[in-house]
Formats: sequence, C-alpha cells, structure tokens
Amino acid sequence: MNYKVIFLGLLLSMLACDDNEALIKPTAYQLQAGSGSFIYNQFEPFSGKPIEVFYHIPENVDNTLPILISLHGADRNGNNHRNTLVNKSNQFKFIVIAPQFTVNYFPGGDTYNLANIFIDGDNPSVTSLNAENQWTFSVLDPIFNYIKSITNNNSDKYNLIGFSAGGQLAHRTFLFGNSISCNKTIAMSSGWYTTINNNIDFPYGLNYSPLQTSDLSNVFAKELIILVGENDNNPNAVGLRRNSIVDLQGTNRLDRANYFYSLAESMASEQDIPFNWEIAIIPNASHELSPISNYAINLLY
Repeated sequence: MNYKVIFLGLLLSMLACDDNEALIKPTAYQLQAGSGSFIYNQFEPFSGKPIEVFYHIPENVDNTLPILISLHGADRNGNNHRNTLVNKSNQFKFIVIAPQFTVNYFPGGDTYNLANIFIDGDNPSVTSLNAENQWTFSVLDPIFNYIKSITNNNSDKYNLIGFSAGGQLAHRTFLFGNSISCNKTIAMSSGWYTTINNNIDFPYGLNYSPLQTSDLSNVFAKELIILVGENDNNPNAVGLRRNSIVDLQGTNRLDRANYFYSLAESMASEQDIPFNWEIAIIPNASHELSPISNYAINLLY
C-alpha cells in the first residue's frame, strides 16, 4: 500500500476545505466538538432536495446537551445563523443546528415562509393542499433524530427559533406542525403572521387552512414566544409585505407582533383556555439577528 499517496490525498482534501469549516458526511457518533456542516437527504419526500445542515457543538460534549434548531431568514444563510449562536452555544452548552433551505430546492415564500402547506400559499384551496410530509417543517423532526444518532444524544425534545422569514416558518411550524419533538418555539421578527382568525383566508388567517378554531386548547397550551425589536417599526422596510389584508395586522413588524399575540390572548381569555404564549419587545433593537437571537437564547437557557 502506498502510504505516501494516501497521506497526500488526505492532505489535499484538508487544504481544499476552509480552515474553520469542514463539509462532512457523518456516520454514527462521528460529530465532534466544533463547527461544521453536512448534507442531509435521508427524508424520503425531500430525498431529491438535499439540505446542508450547519452545526456547532461546544467543548466537553456529552449525550445530555440540549439541541436547538435555528431557522434562517430570506438570506437563506444557515452558516451565518449558526455562527451568530456559537458564543451562546459555548456559554450555555447546547448544540446548534441550522438547516439551510436553498432557493434551488425551496424557491420563494410559498415553500419556505409559508411552509409548502399549499401549492400556492396565497391562493389556498382544498385541491391545492399538499400532503403533510411535503410541508417544509416536516423535515425538522427527522433532522433532530438524525443529529441524535450521530452525536449519541439522548434529548427527547429540541427548541426551535426562527428569524424574519424563519420566524414566519417557526410560528407556522408551531401552528400546523404537530411536532412530537419540538419543545419551545420562538418566532423572532416575523414580517407578518397567520393569525388565529377563522374569518380570514390562509395565509393571513385560518380559513381554508388545516387548523380550525373550534378547539384551540392544544395550540394555546404549547409554549410560543414572540420576539421583536422595539425599533422594528418601519412600514417601508425592504421585503416587508404590504397589502390591504396583511395591513389589518399593522403596517410594521412591531405592530404586527403585538396584534398576533393580542388576538390570540383575547380568544384564549374569551374561551377560558389556558394560554402559554409570551411576547417580548427587545429594547433598542431593530431588525437585527444578533441581539434578537441572543435575547432568545437567554430566555431558553
């Protein structure tokens, strides 16, 4: 066996990778402390849609570390969202997982923000409702279980956060996901919401959606936290959806967060249903990932 050739091949492979980022194809218990990424394509409905999963594992890892899944915004940059949480991961000792839903396989708002629940999320109908295993967030539990298998982790639940467009996906995951593995959900700086209103069509309300308001006890009993910066109040912000229907929620992210929360809180009170949602307005913050996500981590850990 020519060991020099083998060594040279390994050296060239290492040099071809970024010094701080190695794209790996992990096998059981292969992931070690540090940052990296791998390609996940084992969930059958998405087998033709590989998802690069960025991760960070703090030092002194053991099989009891909590797991956090972070959903990126419209920038589709899982790497950046993972990097933003590295210091908090090291401080509080939790594993960060940031799947990247590229525009090649999850194009536009229909398949990301609106979770691919309908073929055309802005024009829902009974005939255009996609199967549940095709909804974008249906891949989150399988990714969580896969992470457990390759880190020998024994966590029963994961926490979920999402920023901006990811905040939209996070709160729709909360409403429609029926995840058995998600514990707490934090939707950060969402542009707008699917409100608890059966008189308004999806995606702005629940009419035509898979969720009905006849029994909201399970939805209100789960833990959802809405975060938004106190200065995230620009009605002309880039990428902010504006029309006569969504503007019923308000004309900026701050007002819309308050509207979404208050509407649900009032309904829970009227129906005498236990309500476990929270809202927090972050002082001196606008539409910024770092201060909002750091605040979220402080709430979780």
